[in-house]
Amino acid sequence: MGQKRDTFSSKLGFIFAAAGSAVGLGNLWRFPYLAAKYGGGIFILVYLLLAVSFGFTLMITEVSLGRKTGLSAAGAFKKLDNRFGFVGALACIVPFIITPYYCVIGGWVIKYMVSFLSGHVGTAAGDDFFTNFIAQPVEPIIWFAIFVLLTSVVVIIGVQKGIEKASTILMPVLIVLIIAISLYCITRPGAAAGVKYYLFPDIKHFSATTVLAAMGQLFYSMSLAMGIMITYGSYMKKDDDLRDSVRKIEIFDTLIAFLAGLLIVPSVFVFSGGSKDALSKGPSLMFITLPKVFDSMNLGGLIGGAFFILVLFAALTSSISLLETNVSIVCDKLHWGRKKATIAITIYVLIIGGLVSLGFGPLSFVKILGMGLLDFSDFISNSVLMPIVAMLTCIFVGFIVKPKTIIDEVENSGSFKEKKFYVVMLKWIAPICLALILIFAVSEALGFITV
Repeated sequence: MGQKRDTFSSKLGFIFAAAGSAVGLGNLWRFPYLAAKYGGGIFILVYLLLAVSFGFTLMITEVSLGRKTGLSAAGAFKKLDNRFGFVGALACIVPFIITPYYCVIGGWVIKYMVSFLSGHVGTAAGDDFFTNFIAQPVEPIIWFAIFVLLTSVVVIIGVQKGIEKASTILMPVLIVLIIAISLYCITRPGAAAGVKYYLFPDIKHFSATTVLAAMGQLFYSMSLAMGIMITYGSYMKKDDDLRDSVRKIEIFDTLIAFLAGLLIVPSVFVFSGGSKDALSKGPSLMFITLPKVFDSMNLGGLIGGAFFILVLFAALTSSISLLETNVSIVCDKLHWGRKKATIAITIYVLIIGGLVSLGFGPLSFVKILGMGLLDFSDFISNSVLMPIVAMLTCIFVGFIVKPKTIIDEVENSGSFKEKKFYVVMLKWIAPICLALILIFAVSEALGFITV
């Protein structure tokens, strides 16, 4: 390419950046919702078991591919076997679809943070506040644009001075905030019942659906099959312990998801009197139910403001990784400089994200397969492309370039105690699991099954 590739200055910088990518909005509302729905402790136990097996296998594969080739997903697969360049192309499509709508939701978070911190708690907790806000043609786009520009500034600065520095600051602050708010919430009167519901397993709720739901959450939560971990792996130094780094990323991701559940589930549980219906999926939990919870608390404005600052930090660390992946792809394919590529991608995100935002207002009539623009974008990226990319990655490494390629890369910088288990997981168990995730997710989205 003629230009030196950026690298993370330290192993810790890589871990914080990659963990920041994994920790996002999915951890803060999807995990608590699923944990509550599928039996609390049972779901958490299943999730932990899958994290150390299924999640570890996929993540160490992607990070190793990036570090070995020194390229983003766009070039990594092609470099190892020209016939499989299409897998990298598919992986590249995912962040280009996700980034615009993710930034739209990031804009919503800023709106709520400002509302709480400016003392408009009661207004933000109103029944129609959220729906009236997103239906507006102008204001949501303004907040969305602010979120995009915040993300772009970090990316344009570069890997060490931008992404690494931002993640090294944001991740510890995020952890401190979520621990502090969680402690406050679980010590409120009546919260003990919610904590018990969240932590103690109910065998009656264990089923194959529980396993599939936990697997799907893990898959999306860890930023797998988006090209992100391949990109970040390409910035990783050759002498940094790869296995150890991946394990630490898993710990960060799981810890944040667990603490988010400990914050959200007991709070909503107390507010709703234990109603499972209150633990609704998606925006209704984050942007409708929780503001009501905070409004009912002493110091609700302060606690709610701190919570949405936390959510903003989590959203930013993920959007930075998404945008960086897009930029890295453009740099690798078109040989553009970082600044030029970032500006181009930012313009793209603003245009597409603007249309997605308008999908809740003036463009609400636009439906694809019965879904609005944001829901359809989410469906195509999360439910279709990501499982397919992950399956193809497993097949590619398991049967084409062989697992030894990954094992050697890992052992170049440390031990790989799990390598025998890794081979079995990669070649047989993971592809089957991913096929089930794909079938399950598509069937649910199309209304063939209800969970």
